[in-house]
Amino acid sequence: MNTKTTKPYRHGAVAVLLACALAAGVSDLTTAADEDPAGPSTATKTTKTFKGPASGPASGAISGPLKATTTATHRQAPPQALPRLKLPAPTGPHAVGRTSLHLVDHGRRDPWVPEAGARELMVTLYYPARKGTGTPAPYMTTEGARLFLENRGIEDVPAKVLAGTRTHTRTGAAPARGTHPLVVLSPGLQVPGTTLTGLAEDLTSRGYVVAVTDHAYEAVGVAFPGKGILPCTACDKVDENTFEPAALGRGHDLSYVLDALIGKRGGKPGGTRPLWRHAGMIDKSRVGMAGHSMGGAGTAAAMAKDTRIRAGANLDGPFPGLGAGADLSGRPFLMMGAPDLHGPGGGDTTWGPAWDRLTGWKRWATLTGADHFAFTDLAPLAGQLGEDDPEGLPGRRASEITRAYTGAFFDQHLRGRPSPLLNGPSADHPEVVFQRDPRDGR
Repeated sequence: MNTKTTKPYRHGAVAVLLACALAAGVSDLTTAADEDPAGPSTATKTTKTFKGPASGPASGAISGPLKATTTATHRQAPPQALPRLKLPAPTGPHAVGRTSLHLVDHGRRDPWVPEAGARELMVTLYYPARKGTGTPAPYMTTEGARLFLENRGIEDVPAKVLAGTRTHTRTGAAPARGTHPLVVLSPGLQVPGTTLTGLAEDLTSRGYVVAVTDHAYEAVGVAFPGKGILPCTACDKVDENTFEPAALGRGHDLSYVLDALIGKRGGKPGGTRPLWRHAGMIDKSRVGMAGHSMGGAGTAAAMAKDTRIRAGANLDGPFPGLGAGADLSGRPFLMMGAPDLHGPGGGDTTWGPAWDRLTGWKRWATLTGADHFAFTDLAPLAGQLGEDDPEGLPGRRASEITRAYTGAFFDQHLRGRPSPLLNGPSADHPEVVFQRDPRDGR
């Protein structure tokens, strides 16, 4: 892949928020105590250079050194000098509830730490809720935020500012009536599902149940019952040679999440009853999936083996080799990424072959000026700290586009509500460029 370094004016908070180590190869990870299992905290060791694999699509991030320049003098700023961070407001009419579910797949041993026993997952469930019920949900813990900032040498953003990021979610909220489509989300390697909160909230507000999945030993700062914070063991092990097994493992994880939420395929053994007590909210016939970076690769891997998934989206992630299942049986697929990786001549060479193999409805779009983290919460949070790239796509705008197009995709293919956004260039969204003629994707 091509090598790119961040621009010299990226400093301070943005060095953390936009160059957070998602790529494989980052070492010496530490973890933070977690006060709320539904809102995992993150922390890694301070480093000035974030490394990706020497070659290959291991994480979907740019390979080679990704330098986070920190030329600014770090100082403790008065708390009143910084804004109260908040996620963009959801666009739909539903209130958003949240709970968490700990899953243990006794049919598989953990691929990264076999001695740990069965494969474990933490699922944060967002669901349409009754307005006025529940209590405000935190974004992450103060201790997790403190370590997240301290370990990167960021002294001018108090931990309480990041931890206190306002969400639009309430814990303990009463579920709304009716049934709703399900969308499962998977984050990038090392990055916890917390970074997809804004997208999850927006989809939920539009009437979806959303399951954000954290994969054991694949993220920093995620707590598991009885084990506490687990290290990101996979972060030192995923490279160009182990990427595909890692992506296929994600696929198995995500299918198991479906087993837990809508029941196993084919009945016995193991029973078919869903494990979530509000699983009756889910319309089992309308299931979608999306992921960022490695999560996007895992989405493709899951769809290739699991026909319960009706539509999928890959947000700036690579595609694993899927053999005969690479066409995803003609099901709809959205490819949306940053131009440096996923535009013409981009660093990720897996998208062209993937496009050619997809035989159903498909779109390939890039966001002009976007970087790898434009599809996560890190972009709008950095923007609120005054750290938008003046030559790039503002963080708030990146969030608006990601939510608009992802929502339109699932609305069209899980609800039968066609959207003109998916048919070609939009005057309201000039940053979105279709890299293949939409007419070629039916």
